[in-house]
Amino acid sequence: MSSQATGALRWPWDRVRDGPLPVLLIALTVVSGVVDGVSYLGLGHVFVANMTGNVVFLGFALAGASGLSVAASLTALAAFLLGALIGGRVGSRLGGHRGRHLRAAATVGLVPLLCASAVASGIGASVSSHERYALIALLAIAMGLQNATARRLAVPDLTTSVLTLTLTGVASDSRLAGRSGGPVARRMIAVAAMFAGALVGALLTLHGHIYIGLLIASAVVAVCAVGAVRRGSADGEWARAHESP
Repeated sequence: MSSQATGALRWPWDRVRDGPLPVLLIALTVVSGVVDGVSYLGLGHVFVANMTGNVVFLGFALAGASGLSVAASLTALAAFLLGALIGGRVGSRLGGHRGRHLRAAATVGLVPLLCASAVASGIGASVSSHERYALIALLAIAMGLQNATARRLAVPDLTTSVLTLTLTGVASDSRLAGRSGGPVARRMIAVAAMFAGALVGALLTLHGHIYIGLLIASAVVAVCAVGAVRRGSADGEWARAHESP
């Protein structure tokens, strides 16, 4: 195998600097795709992870666009901020050790996801107003916490929900743009993880299985919590806190 091909297959994150964190955050990126697929298609055109979309939707709704809800967008935004606040508090206490930080954040974030799964399991053919807002709030809290955690962990190109800058980097750092190409592999892995999660969430929601999508998301977060527990006692270079992006 040529050195060029070997380089293309090389793990694109620094194993010393980031250890097991990229794998765990890739899994959480899949979770973001799943829950946004569920929320957008099953809860009335609202995102719970992608807050840029909600700000835009809020503007559209205030302008009178049909199919959008001011209340739903505001609920998602407020709950996301609450989740981010909780995530910030967890980071303030445990941010000095990235393994323990992720372990605690994933464990705390699992609670609203499991509650949302329980609510969704009792939903019939249609979602009532109370169920809808409960699910939006619970999922947005979990995603706010997750995003605050990813920001504090500062693993390159793994924010778990925002891909605008990731995709911008793919094009603007490319050889066609006169640059060196940049870390294309890790950026495309992040995009693929989000795409895969959104596809799974959409397929399950469109077939009336919202609760299965949320159970899958909960299971992935639980696995990440267990993975962080297993590595959380390690004190290698990767466990040391780095500056947020």
